[in-house]
Amino acid sequence: MSDAPKRLPFAAWVIAFAVAGLLILAASRLFKSSERRSVDPMAPIGVIPSFRFMTQEGKTLAKEDLLGKVWVADFIFTRCNGPCPLMTSRMAEIARELTKTKDVRLVSVTVDPGHDTPGVLREYASRMQADPSRWIFLTGPKQEIDDFSRKGMFQALAYDANGVPTHSTRFLVIDREGRIRRTRNLDEPEVVQKLFMDIGNLLREPVIGSTPETKQ
Repeated sequence: MSDAPKRLPFAAWVIAFAVAGLLILAASRLFKSSERRSVDPMAPIGVIPSFRFMTQEGKTLAKEDLLGKVWVADFIFTRCNGPCPLMTSRMAEIARELTKTKDVRLVSVTVDPGHDTPGVLREYASRMQADPSRWIFLTGPKQEIDDFSRKGMFQALAYDANGVPTHSTRFLVIDREGRIRRTRNLDEPEVVQKLFMDIGNLLREPVIGSTPETKQ
């Protein structure tokens, strides 16, 4: 009569399953933790190139003038019968809510600079009740505007046979160091609320070169 294989006690099976479950749970948590560390939801998309354009007040604005500020940029033109009025309306909503936030700027760049002179932009901005110290409209040489949009901001821009622009409907969120950190599409649900969250996240980031205040 041969010996039958010995069965493990019920308690041993319970312990084995419990240990296996703990190992799986620990591995899952480790994986999720590494995911959170390796994926920054607002990782830099690109760096804004140097530029010098003219504001609606006829003043020169350069990239350096916006360093240290968080800003939202879009591309529009004043004769636009497509998405521009809605885009400008969304920027106006942001402007109204951020009147007391000193480190935020809104920047609207025309893609029709041949028509949109500083004077035309000033009138357009006035209709939007835009504070020129906080909401800046920019124009400049057409080729420089084209390069800035396509190569600098990575946004689509084309012209039809009559020279009418077809442009991006994205809002770009730029940090204090001049890096694109987020883009939002005009047709995203609750896009203004999302932009407020993006702006708030960047404002809470530590300023490069700043040191904590020491108590006296």
